Amino acid sequence: MQCKQQFRNLILSIISGAAAAALAIAVVFALVVLTQSAQAQSPAASAVWTEKVLHSFGNGTDGVSPQAGLISDAAGNLYGTTSSGGTYTYYGTVFELTPTAGGGWTEQVLHSFNNNGTDGLYPSSGLIFDAAGNLYGTTSGGGDYSCNGSSQCGTVFELSPTEGGGWTETVLHSFGNGTDGIVPYANLVFDTAGNLYGTTQYGGTYGGGTVFELSPTAGGGRTEQVLYSFNCTGPDGCWPEASLIFDAVGNLYGTTSYGGTYFPFGTAFELTPAAGGGWTEQVLHSFGSGIDGAYPHARLIFDAVGNLYGTTGGGGLWGYGTVFELAPTVGGGWMETVLYSFCWQTNCADGWMPDAGLIFDAAGNLYGTTYYGGAYNYSGTVFELTPAAGGGWTERVLYSFGSGTDGASPQAGLIFDASGNFYGTTYSGGTYNYGTAFELTPVYPCAKCSHSMLREGDVLPAERRDVLEHGRDRTN
Repeated sequence: MQCKQQFRNLILSIISGAAAAALAIAVVFALVVLTQSAQAQSPAASAVWTEKVLHSFGNGTDGVSPQAGLISDAAGNLYGTTSSGGTYTYYGTVFELTPTAGGGWTEQVLHSFNNNGTDGLYPSSGLIFDAAGNLYGTTSGGGDYSCNGSSQCGTVFELSPTEGGGWTETVLHSFGNGTDGIVPYANLVFDTAGNLYGTTQYGGTYGGGTVFELSPTAGGGRTEQVLYSFNCTGPDGCWPEASLIFDAVGNLYGTTSYGGTYFPFGTAFELTPAAGGGWTEQVLHSFGSGIDGAYPHARLIFDAVGNLYGTTGGGGLWGYGTVFELAPTVGGGWMETVLYSFCWQTNCADGWMPDAGLIFDAAGNLYGTTYYGGAYNYSGTVFELTPAAGGGWTERVLYSFGSGTDGASPQAGLIFDASGNFYGTTYSGGTYNYGTAFELTPVYPCAKCSHSMLREGDVLPAERRDVLEHGRDRTN
């Protein structure tokens, strides 16, 4: 969190200079600007989504300031973390949101992190499930080892449901011993054998962060192995904040928020397992050249043909962040294309500074969030990018945060439910100004929505059919 906040402060402090530079670049790249101008649409003109705050954080011993997104179980319950708050005031929580019969949601704190010398502190990551229903995550502080005189090394933890309805926490690994990594910000990921993989922002052999693996042992614990140590000197990336993804053959992909050939603007990388048991890193792209994006904080995703997509918190035509694509080339390299540069519209009504990763719908549209921008300027957005017939992408803002007791500043990405509704979190805003969990629902029935899971022949309720017929000629 500290690194991201410093980055936001840096961007805000140089905003006037960045804007001036962007205007100069715009003259040179007039054709690009005109193309993007045609793509960007007014949020008000195409708003077809309605938001509902499911929970406002910060009441009593509740958690506060969620930095991570949500996950759902098979019953439709939502799970997540807050980076602070809880029974012990400052150290964060794991929570569950359960839908009620009347249409509301009930929150239960499953675990409050405790500064007791061994528990984790300040969970910045989201959660993942295993097949048995246990939850796994990371904390950026706490654990057995003290870093630089404070308990900021971090942990990997597991939460297991008990017969009585509670949850038991187990610290699987405490970071900070020797050349181990420290300060894990990102989500974990499983391989098919049940091993856990993740990143730490700092630590490792060179202090630039690590990629690690946690393997189950016969006695029930887990053993950690550092697969790669990043180095801030040279062309390598460093300070990874994002989670990893696998391809079909077991290679890992991720981003670093710093480092690279155009230091300090970050990289996208691949880790490939070697025959002898090690891992080999390849930098797929160094950000920061020309009007390229800069400072990627989020994970990557694949499309069906093997292209990678992600976001950068800065850079682009205007300096306010991008959505990019990395496509493999015949010679074995990767070619990057900036699909959208944020803050084209007046007052950045199209959003700026996307901190989170993207998700696809079945039609190939991309969805994400921006921490700033939108109709209320500094409160953030949910956006959609749609591929155009001519090869470009069209952006539209589905929702602008910041009105009244609404949430503000979404730092995490989105998830779909089976009906095509979005769920996510905001870092601030809400009734107590400590963040929210929210749902975005299309105003029109799902047959109208490009991401819909409604199939031909499915029957709509009568009241929703009426809305569809009356709204068919309106512009999305």
